[in-house]
Amino acid sequence: MFYFTKTPAFLKTLYKSCIWNFSPAVPAVYLTFDDGPHPKATPFVLEQLKKYEAKGTFFCIGKNVVEHPDIYQQILLDGHAVGNHTHNHLNGWKSPNDKYLANIREAAGYIRSDLFRPPYGRISPFQIRELKKDYRIIMWDILSADFDKELTGEECVQNVVFKLQPGSIVVFHDSEKAWDRMSYALPRILEHCKRRGWRCEAIL
Repeated sequence: MFYFTKTPAFLKTLYKSCIWNFSPAVPAVYLTFDDGPHPKATPFVLEQLKKYEAKGTFFCIGKNVVEHPDIYQQILLDGHAVGNHTHNHLNGWKSPNDKYLANIREAAGYIRSDLFRPPYGRISPFQIRELKKDYRIIMWDILSADFDKELTGEECVQNVVFKLQPGSIVVFHDSEKAWDRMSYALPRILEHCKRRGWRCEAIL
């Protein structure tokens, strides 16, 4: 499995209408969580964020919101941001445009947000143009790679710590697949941000 843990400049240029990071002038980082809500992982994330007085952004799958509406409501009650991550975790490169856009509209019936993140980061120029009419497309600067079962939790920590700087958008996953690595890495990243004096803020 090949992926970049630090998004290279050429990708940011290629998809320059998407948001990859924010200004480094503000001492804040942006932790994001994909694929929830999940009955075990999401409450853990919420507990850790509360412990560190941090805010996050949750890119939710519509069908998971339908299955776990109470957890979704808790995300909102705790003051975090939410975004649309399609209804069924569709890959934009492998989905017909009409099906892909319809799936996002279906998710929008449950997720009220003008933020969108494409699953796998895979989205076509046409899809971007259409979605930009209603959404800010949020990508990322740093991938924790907590989804990768060949990594340890400590390796996920290192993927983030050695690249993290103010303005960074970081991806974690509140999912079953990522649980072992995310649950290890997230508290350590929050502690690192606290030591550096960086706020963890939601994307609003």
